[in-house]
Formats: sequence, structure tokens, C-alpha cells
Amino acid sequence: MSLGLGWLRWFAVASTFAAVFGDPGVAPAVGRDASPCNGLPALCDRPYDEVAFATTHNAMSNADDGWIGPNQQHGLTRQLQDGIRALMLDVHSYAGRTYLCHGYCWLGKKLLADGLGEIRAFLDANPQEVVTIIFESYVSAAEVEAAFAESELLRYAHEQDVGDPWPALGEMIADGHRLVVFTDKEGGVYPWYHDVWQYAWETDYANKAPSDFSCDVNRGSTASALFILNHFLTNPIALPSLAEKVNHNPFFLDRAQLCKDAAQQQPNFVTVDFYSIGDVLDVVLHLNATATVAAS
Repeated sequence: MSLGLGWLRWFAVASTFAAVFGDPGVAPAVGRDASPCNGLPALCDRPYDEVAFATTHNAMSNADDGWIGPNQQHGLTRQLQDGIRALMLDVHSYAGRTYLCHGYCWLGKKLLADGLGEIRAFLDANPQEVVTIIFESYVSAAEVEAAFAESELLRYAHEQDVGDPWPALGEMIADGHRLVVFTDKEGGVYPWYHDVWQYAWETDYANKAPSDFSCDVNRGSTASALFILNHFLTNPIALPSLAEKVNHNPFFLDRAQLCKDAAQQQPNFVTVDFYSIGDVLDVVLHLNATATVAAS
């Protein structure tokens, strides 16, 4: 009887899970907390900058909520429920209020406070999860801070000085500061509102075809601890048909591994359009299972 490719793919994923979780028939060491961090017990002792996170590009722009030209199928809550742990969000001022919009708010909009409220509700309900926001901001830091205050999300915000070692996920969970916030505008105005390009670097985001992908630096410095791997196509907009070309393994995993090897650095934010197409969660699982963690 032929087992088929589907069985082989399941076996590969199951083997990766075993590498991370260990033998499910073996009890954890006495006195050791086996509660998972972002779904995996092994990540509890791993510094934030050595963890890979499934990341959605223009996360607010989604088909379920009726946005025109969406980048994702599902909204923020569903994304988080499905395993996305970093959200790229664009913020604009419209009609005197602060909204999540993509370029033009007539294409789709959600009040920033409402979007942040969804993230807060997820963190409330999932105390072992660490989440990241990366803002592309066209408003002041004060306007963003007001939305954080309104949504009651600020209590989860982590503060990280430039150059300091990142804490392990388990430490962030233990002290209750499980949300990391980056921005490309007015970063540093608040201690929790981090300038993304002081902490991270990225590959190019303006790719029209799979052959356009490279591992070269676009913005930021490779001396930074965090690595944004942009893995999506825009031609002329994001489309499910474009995601079908690049979101599946082995192509996706091969590129992630290639860039990891080239940079000698773990890709932290593995960023896609239409995450519900393809294998981003499998790629992140593999990266986390095979990460080389610095000795303590």
C-alpha cells in the first residue's frame, strides 16, 4: 500500500514536534514547569530574540471583515487563535480618530482601540502567550498611547532598552509583560514604544515574483538582534494566487533556512500575506525546533 505524500508530510511535522516537545511518554523532571510558552515548553527558557514568530503583513486588512484588496483572509482574533504571534499594523488618522487602515481608510478600517482590544482579550484568555506588534505609523505616539490606554492593553507592554539582553519567553510570561511593541515613527517616546530599526533588520518587502526574493538587508542593521524575514509578493497588490506561489514548502522552508544560514541569525518575524494558505506555521515550528540557542 502506498502511504502517499500526505503521510510523509505528517511524519515530518510530527518528528519536528518530537524534537521540540520530547517524548510525550516521558514525564518532565521533578520541579520543572512543563507549561508551554507560545505553545512549546522548550521556548520558555529561550530568549525572545532566538524565537521565530509567525507574522502577518498588514494584519488588519482582511477579507472576513470586508476590506478591499486584503492581505489576509481572517481578522485579528482569528489570526491569534490560529497561531500568529506577531502582527504588522498600519495606523492612520481619519475623520479625527485613530484607525487601522492600509493606505486609504475607504479600503477598510478599524478603530485602533478596537483592534488593540482584540489583542488584549486574546492575552487575557491565553496567559502563556507572547505577542508582538510592529506598527507602520502615520500618527503621533501620543495618539497610539491613547488607544492603548482605552483598550487596557498597556499593562501587558514589555520595556526593552537598546542593547540589553532579551529575556526568555518564560520570564516575560512570569512578570506579565507579554506584549512587545515596535514602531517606525517616534519610537522611544515611551519606554514600551520601541523604534523598530534600533532593534531589528529586514529583507526587502517589494517583491513581485519568487525570483525577486533575496536575503540581503533592506532596512535596519544586521548587527541588530531581531531579523524580519519578509516572505510575500505584491504584484500589483497582495493576492491569494501570489501566496500560493511562495507560502508552501519546500520552497518556503528552503528560503527561510537559506536566509538563516546567510545571516547566521534566527529569522524572528516570518512574515506572510494570506497566512491561511500554505505552511508558515510549519516553517516557524521547524525554525524553533532547530534553533541554536546560546549556552547559558
